[in-house]
Amino acid sequence: MTELTFSIIKPDAVERGLVGDILKMIADSGLKIKAMKMLRLTKAQAEGFYAVHKERPFFGELVKYMVSGPVVVSVLEADNAVERYRGLMGATDPAKAAEGTIRKRFGLNIQNNACHGSDGPATAATEVAYFFNQLEMVG
Repeated sequence: MTELTFSIIKPDAVERGLVGDILKMIADSGLKIKAMKMLRLTKAQAEGFYAVHKERPFFGELVKYMVSGPVVVSVLEADNAVERYRGLMGATDPAKAAEGTIRKRFGLNIQNNACHGSDGPATAATEVAYFFNQLEMVG
């Protein structure tokens, strides 16, 4: 079943010049990039995007990190895109991620783990709509 998922290449990965390497891994995996842009999140945007974590103790640090530099957001399409991208990313903790995954190759720690991806189709729809409108979706 063809579906969409959402991706963020996080500030630490952008700063370290890893955008091209990560996008190549995404493309090589068969995920098609439908929309993409680089932006710098405002505090309000980061708080809104991560609102589900508002009551968690790490919320403030997460927001601070996500506004610390530019990010690359994208919409990916494939059969079972959510599951495929989650597999490509690897475990949240790079130390526990499988070899060959984005987080194993490029993640530094649980927070600075190079990328974010939607955890399910409903979340993907919400996350895509947070950053993209229909005119920005191509191909």
